[in-house]
Amino acid sequence: MRAGPEKLHSMASSVILENLVKTYNGGEVLAVDDVSFEVKDGELFGLIGPDGAGKTSIFRILTTLLLADKGTARVAEYDVVKDYRAIRNCVGYMPGRFSLYQDLTIQENLEFFATVFGTTIQANYDLIKDIYEQIKPFGHRRAGKLSGGMKQKLALCCALIHKPRVLLLDEPTTGVDVVSRKEFWDMLKRLKQQGITILVSTPYMDEANRCERIALIQKGRILSVDTPQQIIDAFPKTLYAVRSADIYRLLQDVRQMEEVESCYTFGEFLHVTFRDDRPDAAGRLKDYVAKKGHTDVVAEKTAPGIEDSFIRLTNEHPEIQEKVS
Repeated sequence: MRAGPEKLHSMASSVILENLVKTYNGGEVLAVDDVSFEVKDGELFGLIGPDGAGKTSIFRILTTLLLADKGTARVAEYDVVKDYRAIRNCVGYMPGRFSLYQDLTIQENLEFFATVFGTTIQANYDLIKDIYEQIKPFGHRRAGKLSGGMKQKLALCCALIHKPRVLLLDEPTTGVDVVSRKEFWDMLKRLKQQGITILVSTPYMDEANRCERIALIQKGRILSVDTPQQIIDAFPKTLYAVRSADIYRLLQDVRQMEEVESCYTFGEFLHVTFRDDRPDAAGRLKDYVAKKGHTDVVAEKTAPGIEDSFIRLTNEHPEIQEKVS
């Protein structure tokens, strides 16, 4: 018999995924497709991708709530299958959907989770102080009556109540206002400074820049793992922002231009790349759309962002494009 959880060899990564595969409906739906990446000790790491990309399945495997079909995963030096009890004691998990007891008050929820983990609020007060002091004045309110931002803070506080080594946050800012999103990421930055390893998923591309490293994921497949800036720097072409008085017709016309490699909407602009990437591309584009009858045309170089890189990487994988279409 094993006397206790089996610790794996000492390593500089708190989370390791190796060739994870997860399917549903008897193998008909491939949710996680040969996923491998590592999260270093003390790192703030982002798993970035849209709904249906496989993020939640990965988080459920890491929190021992779901078994992978193939591959292995380790969290805090423990195997997710062999040592699931040890993982549950040293991991803080905040699922995408608010899952606390809605009929209990803020204070009752905190005390309940502290009791479950055999600790108290005061025992780990230094870790949760910043968050706890924000919600403490509303401690008598039932969780189900809280705003989105307050629910978010309460859920994070409960996930930290036992001072976990690794914090797993599955889309924690979805459905929360912009101000609350910023406050949440500021809290994560302070938690990282206390040595906690944080793996967070989000569908919001703009949040990628708040992470030290990110993994871009689409339809269960990892597209790239690197720092946000290095992923952006790898964008291979000059990117142009184009606009006219009729943006919808402009999209149709620009996509018919032979020299155009890619064209997609980006706010009030189109983002366009050319196959040959010649320096006179903007001028040629203006001439082309002018002949198509467009007015108030603007065409200028622009800096690519994470979303541009994500679209480019998706387009480079035909098998992923087929799944998305």
